Amino acid sequence: MARKSTQFVCQACGAPSPKWRGQCPACGEWNALVEEHLPTATKHNLGRTGQPAGRSTARALRLSEVESGRESRLATGNPELDRVLGGGIVRGSVVLVAGTPGIGKSTLMTELGALMQDRKILYVTGEESAGQVKMRAERLGVSSESFLLLAETDVETIISSVHDEAPDVLVVDSIQTIFRTDIQSAPGSVAQVRESAAALIQLAKATGTSAFVVGHVTKQGSIAGPRVLEHMVDTVLHLEGDRHHTFRILRSIKNRFGSTNEIGVFEMKSNGLTPVDNPSALFLSERARNTSGSVVICTMEGTRPVLAEIQALVTPTSYSTPQRTTTGFDARRLQMLLAVLEKRGGLPLSEYDVFVNVTGGLKLNEPAADLGLVAAIASSHHDRAISPSSAFMGEIGLGGEVRSIAQLEARMKEAEKLGFDELWVPSAGAQSSTGAHASANAVSRLDELLQRLF
Repeated sequence: MARKSTQFVCQACGAPSPKWRGQCPACGEWNALVEEHLPTATKHNLGRTGQPAGRSTARALRLSEVESGRESRLATGNPELDRVLGGGIVRGSVVLVAGTPGIGKSTLMTELGALMQDRKILYVTGEESAGQVKMRAERLGVSSESFLLLAETDVETIISSVHDEAPDVLVVDSIQTIFRTDIQSAPGSVAQVRESAAALIQLAKATGTSAFVVGHVTKQGSIAGPRVLEHMVDTVLHLEGDRHHTFRILRSIKNRFGSTNEIGVFEMKSNGLTPVDNPSALFLSERARNTSGSVVICTMEGTRPVLAEIQALVTPTSYSTPQRTTTGFDARRLQMLLAVLEKRGGLPLSEYDVFVNVTGGLKLNEPAADLGLVAAIASSHHDRAISPSSAFMGEIGLGGEVRSIAQLEARMKEAEKLGFDELWVPSAGAQSSTGAHASANAVSRLDELLQRLF
């Protein structure tokens, strides 16, 4: 009988260690090393596709012999989900859907049964019973006979069911609950998640079944399990939002078949997640006009320009160190812009607390929002409202210069479509765009912007 070997694996980063340590030598996490048994390779082991392992019959193919799968996509019937996926589900692809508990991951996956009634869907649940999934399906209006339920956590049983049923789409909810019997560690461990995901990925590639894998996230917001999981799958989608609000944003973090950083906007209702056709109008629907510190900016989310409201509140501080609090904006970039405003714009912000909020639950992660943010901070500092028909787009440099941004023409067209007739844009690189837009106000420096606004 072969001797079982063990190793200690960090549950935070997946790094192995030959012996136990209090601190992981790779990521520095404390008390994260857990003992795991390594699988023993025998000739009777099953392969990852559920077939007995043996000599491979695969052969190398010439490029001309390989059939292109460019047009081989399945439309989900949900325009926002199709947009994020790059035009639909690619056959044989594996999509990882992650998000915080209660955000709507299982709801979104169950809705596929109502949207794709002409396709066979196998929904594998490891967290709920089949009866519980049926209760949610009835609430969402799923009544298709081609929507199959399987309450199972054993990978080999799941693989056998896929071979028997031959579904078009496989949903596994969730990857942290399934396990392989040849690995002597608990479900959710690094080894189980890695090997279970590898088996499902090879199954999808071999059978042409499109797979959705639901994943948990840690309290820091990153996807739970080994980092290699995100590298193994074809697409990584992150469902964002606040459970206390109705808006949900499905963001593409990685996509081998489409644009990254694409977003889909949904509204959570009693009958499920409803796609939002015009996110800009939604984010601006409750905007208060003629209020100081409120500014409209235009950000690019993948290929889509989105208008959003950014709010700033500047108030005298009661502490020795002023507060800088942000929601939906990078706190370190806010610190930089405040320093530029004080040095280049002459605003004594070191004596004030500054609070920044991006409405609607949107998270801004591109520098094109800089121009709007500094305008909102200056507006709150002077307590003077900016024209409600103004929209801002531009990056601010450390020297106070307003730098050019990508896809300025698309941003300006989106703003004008929603009725904004006073656009503040960078002078650099804007000559070709501003010629067709009489409403454009080109600025080259931060102090110039503040003088013209106030």
